[in-house]
Amino acid sequence: MASNTVFFCKECGYESAKWLGKCPGCNSWNSFVEEKVNKKTSSKASTGYSATFSGNSTVKKLKDIVVTKEIRLNTGYEELNRVFGGGIVEGSLNLIGGEPGIGKSTLIMQVCSKLSEIGPVLYISGEESETQVKLRADRLNVTSENILFFNETNIENIENKIEEISPKFCIVDSIQTMYDDQISSTPGSISQVKEVTARLMYLAKRKNITTIVIGHVTKDGVIAGPRILEHMVDTVIYIEGERFLSHRIVRGVKNRFGSTNEIGLFDMKDVGMVEVTNMADIFLTKSDKNLPGTAIVATVEGTSTILMEVQALTTHSYYNMPRRVANGIDLNRLNMLIAVLEKRCKLNLSSQDIYVNVIGGMKVDEPAVDLAVAMAIVSSYKNIVIDPKTVFLGEIGLTGEIRNITNFEKRIKEISKLGYDKIYTNKKQIDDLKDKVEATLIGVSTIDETINKII
Repeated sequence: MASNTVFFCKECGYESAKWLGKCPGCNSWNSFVEEKVNKKTSSKASTGYSATFSGNSTVKKLKDIVVTKEIRLNTGYEELNRVFGGGIVEGSLNLIGGEPGIGKSTLIMQVCSKLSEIGPVLYISGEESETQVKLRADRLNVTSENILFFNETNIENIENKIEEISPKFCIVDSIQTMYDDQISSTPGSISQVKEVTARLMYLAKRKNITTIVIGHVTKDGVIAGPRILEHMVDTVIYIEGERFLSHRIVRGVKNRFGSTNEIGLFDMKDVGMVEVTNMADIFLTKSDKNLPGTAIVATVEGTSTILMEVQALTTHSYYNMPRRVANGIDLNRLNMLIAVLEKRCKLNLSSQDIYVNVIGGMKVDEPAVDLAVAMAIVSSYKNIVIDPKTVFLGEIGLTGEIRNITNFEKRIKEISKLGYDKIYTNKKQIDDLKDKVEATLIGVSTIDETINKII
């Protein structure tokens, strides 16, 4: 059968007959990839997504539409339930991504054990044999008779089997291995991933089957394939973690039924993924006495307030250009804070190698950690110890002023509840909370004022 060559934007799925340097759909540069697509099925692939919502629809007044509360199902883990927004929504299509070996299949197998108590689960694997999946189930002590296994990669055969069995839940591992034989491109290509996902979504919505799709990530840490894959599903969850650390962070980056950027914490052990209820065990040093170069900050991830420790090390540089290393925070932000400390506080940091690290492998991108990072650098540079029961909250401007932060009251209450004595923060934000918390709120206006009060 004749085929033609088309170009797809890997960011948004825009289709073009020729290569373009800039995508007209999402304005991304150098994002077009070439694929051979069957002429007869090209239109099918482009209309698969719209078929999901086709039917005998009528125009209604918005105020007349009756909203029913979605049914949420317990995954068996409170940490994962919170990431989903209170449990996985019945009939939803969910995408879970992560690096190879991070624990995607392990966590999903454990979730299958819990979901099988509600209804039959169909586990579809395109990567592993039935023996490999059975060995993992035995290691995790998953023995439910309500879990069915199907080793297949052809989406048409998968659809037929789902129609035949009518499971309550469906697991697809992984989306990059599935293919439609009516499309000539290879499995994992843009057209294949787009079409297979559209057909799975249509099936999930039509038969009210809760579906979890596992996806690989690229070296940049994003789901492999077109970004339209993330747009099509209801929920996108990433499993993050360092290769040499046992804990895993489950982060929701998209959720049509709850808040985004919610996180859950798990620990990878021999028995599988074990949820961590006390995050302070990982992000704070277990010591009654701090060392120079440490500072505590409270950051907000979704609905969770997490206290974490920022460490800094300054040492004399023997190079013409001192090193600046940042683990867990943005390097450009670190360079800005160093410049502010040099200009406004008269600290000679131009001759120092500076290393900053957030304990536990967490990545923090909110400006509320600025004051803690700056004070950790000052503590290391001047070799002074900051009281371990002290917390720093505030964004630092280029003029050295301490600026307001969001979710201030929520952070303060969590800090006070955990028994910290002093909180240094913006002077204007503490007036309404002085009598509501037990911790001492110390208002500061500039970074040099903060340093003078600590020293």
